Amino acid sequence: LQKVHVLPQTVLYIADAETFSGHEECHEQKKARKRNSKETAIELEKLLPKRCQVLGLVTPGIVVTPMGSSSNQPQEIEEGEAGFALLFPKIDGVKIHTFHFFKDLKNRVFDESKFAEAGLKNNPDLRVVLLFGYNSWKSGATRFLHQIVNPLNEKSIILAGGQVESFTSLTSENNNAQPGDACGVVGLAFSGPQIQSATVLLDQDVADERTAEAAMQRLKAANIPERNTIGFMFACVGRGYRHYKTKRNMEADAFRKFFPNVPLFGFFGHGEIGCDRIVTGNFVLRECNDIKEDLLHGYTTVMTLIHLGSTK
Repeated sequence: LQKVHVLPQTVLYIADAETFSGHEECHEQKKARKRNSKETAIELEKLLPKRCQVLGLVTPGIVVTPMGSSSNQPQEIEEGEAGFALLFPKIDGVKIHTFHFFKDLKNRVFDESKFAEAGLKNNPDLRVVLLFGYNSWKSGATRFLHQIVNPLNEKSIILAGGQVESFTSLTSENNNAQPGDACGVVGLAFSGPQIQSATVLLDQDVADERTAEAAMQRLKAANIPERNTIGFMFACVGRGYRHYKTKRNMEADAFRKFFPNVPLFGFFGHGEIGCDRIVTGNFVLRECNDIKEDLLHGYTTVMTLIHLGSTK
């Protein structure tokens, strides 16, 4: 039998800051040289088809399920070099696209017509939006993030994500149009009637194995089909082993206990986007808290399931 190669149409890759911006030794000069993250990103993109949508992110830490069986144990890698890439081929009934909004220094009010251009409004098949803010330390960054998140807070859409260090790739955009010191939001939107999703928020009260597993039980109760499903974990850099009193991999282990065959991916970042949004028995989404600001958090973890439909 000939090998069948499936070309990716959309790629999400995430690496920790050390992987992209670490130092490599120059033997001739006997000193370290800082890597150029854009150079690294370009080399990665050369490995992918030219028409492929690519979104690359740099974060303080990584959550990854190693290659091989989907039942491999997911790992929270808070320190040390790590990264992963999710390659999405063409999937019948599913559309995945990237988007990018950055703060226009000339206008305080965000033009919401850009949502429709990005397929985030007037799209009845929109199911999941993964949002990633960058340059969150910039003045006005939090306000701008609210301008993006609040209009998307609808009961028919799952929102999840977090604040990253930076983004290195967005091939569907002309990045030359973006000021180098701007803050903004990049992301992936998943559309298709067959997509199912749910998300839970682990707040500061979730601080031991029992409470972490209770959160996973709530996610399990959403009854999302586990075949052809991906898990995402977006955690604060203040959680992990520091939050769980030196016990490592607590939340990833709790996820695996209830979802042994669902691969888990994500990162440790500087703020989280999401809430409890659980699917009821008739697959009607239960609304988030009416207070829009509750979508933005610190010192929490957002766990999300995305089911891409049944496979033939």
